[in-house]
Amino acid sequence: NSPLTLVTYFLSDRILKAARVVYSALIERNPDLIRDRKHHLKSYRQCCSGKDLVDWLMKLNKYLQSRSQAVGMWQVLVDEGIIVHVKQELNFHDKDTQFYRFLDSEFGLSHLTNEKNALNHTKDQSDEELQEGLSLLLQMGPDALLTMILRKCPSQRSAEDLEVIYEELLHVKAAAHLSTSVRKELAAVLVFESHAKAGTVLFSQGDKGTSWYIIWKGSVNVITHGKGLVTTLHEGEDFGQLALVNDAPRAATIILREDNCHFLRVDKQDFIRILKDVEANTVRLEEHGKAVLVLEKAESTNQGGTGNISKYTVMSGTPEKILEHLLETVKLDTNGNDAIDPCVSDFLLTHRVFMPSSQLCPCTYHAEPSEGSELEKAAYALNTKQKIVKLIGQWVALFSQMLKDDPIAVDFLEVSEFGMNTHRNYIFRPDHTSVTLMLPVNTSVQEVMSSLVNPGGDHVLVKMNSKGESMLTGQTTNVELLIILDGCSLAPSQTPLKEQQGPDQSTMDTWEQMCPKDIASQLTNYDWELFTAMHEVELVYYIFGRHKFPGATTANLERFVHRFNEVQYWVVTEVCLCTDLVKRAMLLKKFIKIAVVLKEQKNLNSFFAVMFGLSNSAVQRLYKTWERVPSKTKRVYCAYERLMDPSRNHRAYRLAVAKLSPPYIPFMPLLLKGNNAFLSSNPSNIRHYVQNFEVIDNQHKLTQLSRAMER
Repeated sequence: NSPLTLVTYFLSDRILKAARVVYSALIERNPDLIRDRKHHLKSYRQCCSGKDLVDWLMKLNKYLQSRSQAVGMWQVLVDEGIIVHVKQELNFHDKDTQFYRFLDSEFGLSHLTNEKNALNHTKDQSDEELQEGLSLLLQMGPDALLTMILRKCPSQRSAEDLEVIYEELLHVKAAAHLSTSVRKELAAVLVFESHAKAGTVLFSQGDKGTSWYIIWKGSVNVITHGKGLVTTLHEGEDFGQLALVNDAPRAATIILREDNCHFLRVDKQDFIRILKDVEANTVRLEEHGKAVLVLEKAESTNQGGTGNISKYTVMSGTPEKILEHLLETVKLDTNGNDAIDPCVSDFLLTHRVFMPSSQLCPCTYHAEPSEGSELEKAAYALNTKQKIVKLIGQWVALFSQMLKDDPIAVDFLEVSEFGMNTHRNYIFRPDHTSVTLMLPVNTSVQEVMSSLVNPGGDHVLVKMNSKGESMLTGQTTNVELLIILDGCSLAPSQTPLKEQQGPDQSTMDTWEQMCPKDIASQLTNYDWELFTAMHEVELVYYIFGRHKFPGATTANLERFVHRFNEVQYWVVTEVCLCTDLVKRAMLLKKFIKIAVVLKEQKNLNSFFAVMFGLSNSAVQRLYKTWERVPSKTKRVYCAYERLMDPSRNHRAYRLAVAKLSPPYIPFMPLLLKGNNAFLSSNPSNIRHYVQNFEVIDNQHKLTQLSRAMER
């Protein structure tokens, strides 16, 4: 059996176990829900109504926030065939007139009830099993609900259904380049199509093109005459579009590469209509036969919420024409306190990618029309200048102090004096002594070296890691540096600094009296300081490459990302250095409690750092330790572990974030690919502790420590 098949069997077995505990609870607590029912003069024996099942689940599970979540949970059991509609319908309906039966005899659902009676299960044991089963169904519910919505006939989808599909299309690779309006139209026409067996031919080369396909689950092989297998397409990719656009035969044969493949299909008629709608709502400005600005009409809600208004969104264009269009849309009849137009802020935050300050600043000087009377020219020039001043004001408001790192912007704004943010750089010598310099945060390595060494000296820069390995480097960022004052003395005997080797004993004694809530609160306070120190434009510099933007710095962002790794390895380090089995189990329990509080505080960065630390192989292999963790605590950990599931473009994480209201601290690595009085310790000690973690970041060493404790 393939690993995928084994995973499927394992998951189905867990779903069956969950179904048994839910059925057992239903029989014990509300057996009257399963009874003979009548609808439209027809009788249905021993069944439940969809509405009754949803009502029962809502009362049973306090974590359910909406009826649609409960519908998703029941849909999981419908998809597995454990409960069936009396008319064999595939979708679960939250209605009084839709009836469902549990297939007790086929799946042995009563087996658990009989087993519990025989073993004299306690109420606590039954409740734990029930909560574990409900937790699994709750985790799988959103995917089942989405598939259910996609299976509906497009004409039967509600506004809420369309919004769910639209939200998913935002994260589908094939739809990434499409505009908002196109995605919304696609949500209304997409058809769900599934095929059970690998080797199924979806269409053959030479066939007439009838549909465009997006792979929702699985993969396909693309085969052509003469060449054989050309490529393999996976989840999120698409095919079949070319034949529709060109009205030509299929250029290749598509064969399913694996079992149980799901597709989102757009039929030709809808595809062509959407293309025509896009064209009808698109305005193109051309100069010398080339498009210099492309705008698309979009609906937006009035500020008063009274209705929709039409406005044009920039889709593409030359930087100069986009700037010209944005200036035309700037409103002068406001008090200046209104929010910046998202299009304007997007342009200003990203302009250095396609229009550096050396191009942006001169473009704002030209405001003279070529036609009209002198009076009209003067009025136009005055109006444009006022708009430029307002745009520049918005630019300054967005960038604030960061504009001081851009000499062209400084000259343009005629600012002559400004302060300088400093950052402490440590330059380590091979004898493990250090020299401290105070230099700007964006100082280059060359400038750091120049300020330290004598001109003309023989110096090299060495990067040293925690394993004791060293290498010459040409790095340009001023991270911790090791400068060898005599290049000839570089030898294999270089050893890591003591600080790099990490601690050799646990700090459990220091913080075992600390309350998990207080530790989590200090983690969040410090993370919030780091997070708010970042500027949005640092993300732009980081993603496109800081080296492309002279003078730019991403130091605050990099520090925040580094913090994630620091917290993650703090968890692993503390567990692997705790040699007492009982204390180690208490430590795991405490970290899980810290994770609970971090999630409650909406600090997703440290929450996932703690979870990744607990999921580290050096911690996971400590079976004896995990056996001593209370089952209730382990159940919480397992529920949180599912949020780390990377499938469907980290859909589990996205759904969790969608339920949060700002402010919250996001899981930054993924974006880049209550204070009780403390009784027995000074809060400042906790603050100092969480800001100065000592960790071991050498995975090999951590694994060795783990094996030494539990072989």
